[in-house]
Amino acid sequence: MTPSPHEQRPDSPAHPESVPAGKSHRTHLIAVVITCAAVITLLATGVAVLIAALANDDDTDTAAREQTAQTRPNGEGSAAGARPPSSETTPNVFPGKVLELANHPLFQSSDVGLPNRACQLPPWDNTEKAARKFFRSATKCLNEAWAPLLRSHNLPFTPPRLYFPTGESFDSDCGRIEVGLATAAYYCEGELFLPFNGLQVEQYEDSPGVYLALIAHEYGHHVQELSGIMDAAWREIYEAGEDSPTGQEMSRRKELQAQCFSGMFLGSHVDRGGSITREMYDQAWHDQETRGDDTSGGHKHGTNQNYAMWWRVGALDNRISDCNTFKASAESVR
Repeated sequence: MTPSPHEQRPDSPAHPESVPAGKSHRTHLIAVVITCAAVITLLATGVAVLIAALANDDDTDTAAREQTAQTRPNGEGSAAGARPPSSETTPNVFPGKVLELANHPLFQSSDVGLPNRACQLPPWDNTEKAARKFFRSATKCLNEAWAPLLRSHNLPFTPPRLYFPTGESFDSDCGRIEVGLATAAYYCEGELFLPFNGLQVEQYEDSPGVYLALIAHEYGHHVQELSGIMDAAWREIYEAGEDSPTGQEMSRRKELQAQCFSGMFLGSHVDRGGSITREMYDQAWHDQETRGDDTSGGHKHGTNQNYAMWWRVGALDNRISDCNTFKASAESVR
């Protein structure tokens, strides 16, 4: 009787060409050892790559921390078609501030300005609720106008945070601010304050162009903050002394540039099919003559004449290079 395969004796293998049991075990053991060695090699390679990547990340974070550690500043109290900013940024370069003034990259091209586009705003009404709605919509338009220009120069962009304080004063990261002629609105490190009491609605009444130019000026400080101009200007102010003649002139150059940026915005958006009409533009145009150091009695915003002049430069030309107040003559920034 022939045994079944399960009953075959060890000296009578079922498959004559099979490897003997002892040799098979050694072969399997060698295969396992080789496989483990390969796995260990792959793991070691992966760990090395990971360590290198972490080292690179640490270098980037260190550079970012060093840049952030710069001294923070105090707060701030129809145009010809310009070449639209490119939508591309420099490849493999992380956007960051550039702490320059007259030689800042923003001012190196003579034909870059804000895009001509429509801005939709709600009707103005002299109430706090309507004012908040108006300013929120205006900020949306300002974001859409300035973000592409900054990013095309490989500069960072984040929208500002809006606050609508009540009363005669309010607190900010830059200290306690008194609402008055010199501070109808206020900017401080990414935060834009628009106290209703500072708008002087009793004087300007239904003049949305005036209020639009006001928020566009404060937004101009946000552009300076994002680009690094603000930090560079305050570095000079601190070194000279905030109330020294040199420090006050630097403050005026900073403020008058924000004026030019405000004019750029209205000039590039008037009569473009949105809510910014020629009437609103004219309201803003004429109102600039009523603002400045002649009105407030200060020394850090420029004469009323220069305050109006720089706004009109931005409004008429819509060229950011024309807003380079840091290389302008001393007479034009008095």
